[in-house]
Amino acid sequence: MVTSKSYRERSESTTSPVTSRLFQMMESKESNLCASVDVRSTKELLSLVDKLGPFICLVKTHIDIIDDFSYEDTIIPLLELSKKHNFMIFEDRKFADIGNTVKNQYTGGVYKIAKWADLTNAHGVTGEGIVKGLKEGANETTNEPRGLLMLAELSSKGSLAYGEYSKKTVEIAKTDKEFVMGFIAQNYMGGTDEGFDWVIMTPGVGLDDKGDNLGQQYRSVDEVVSNGTDVIIVGRGLFGKGRDPVVEGKRYKEAGWNAYLKRVGSK
Repeated sequence: MVTSKSYRERSESTTSPVTSRLFQMMESKESNLCASVDVRSTKELLSLVDKLGPFICLVKTHIDIIDDFSYEDTIIPLLELSKKHNFMIFEDRKFADIGNTVKNQYTGGVYKIAKWADLTNAHGVTGEGIVKGLKEGANETTNEPRGLLMLAELSSKGSLAYGEYSKKTVEIAKTDKEFVMGFIAQNYMGGTDEGFDWVIMTPGVGLDDKGDNLGQQYRSVDEVVSNGTDVIIVGRGLFGKGRDPVVEGKRYKEAGWNAYLKRVGSK
């Protein structure tokens, strides 16, 4: 059953420090909007994030597509913007390897994701070792809390992440109540009867578009939030096709929050 508890109530009962901080931030900003800023240059990334910052609780990055990436010029200013506008950072890395390898991918290389990303995500295809490897990497890298989302369902046409695969991914999530904070999913994933209160984040959300020619499919804000989504992930709807990110940021923020208020019975 989809929860009708408020984000504030859930922030006080969760076992995940990252979830607690995120829900408190969402309540204070009255936003459940995550901006997916998939652009190729540091300048465009930082410009868009600065414009969208007042309206979002999270920014989602694909840091490995930044052509001119450097830790000093890309990540340091991004962290400064996260403090300025009070949002968290989600690196959409989609880890999918054995525990030791993902640990090194998470902590090392040029990106050093564990140092700066509040949360990241992983596929369940390699088993529960992926959770252990990433958690070890986080604990060895920083004293700041880190969170992991498991990829239970995807928004792309023809995705294999459904049915038995999704069920197995939920079982992997149950192996860690502190580090695994929830799922990338299209539906509520249950778990409340076993003491889990997972955050559900949903991509493929749009107020206007229905999809693209590369397999992306969009659902409405009201549809996904009423179905259990806690955070709506929006990308091109905020800044694609000549859209004004300030106008669209405000529009999606209000739509997401109003849908949440309806779900918890406050509107």
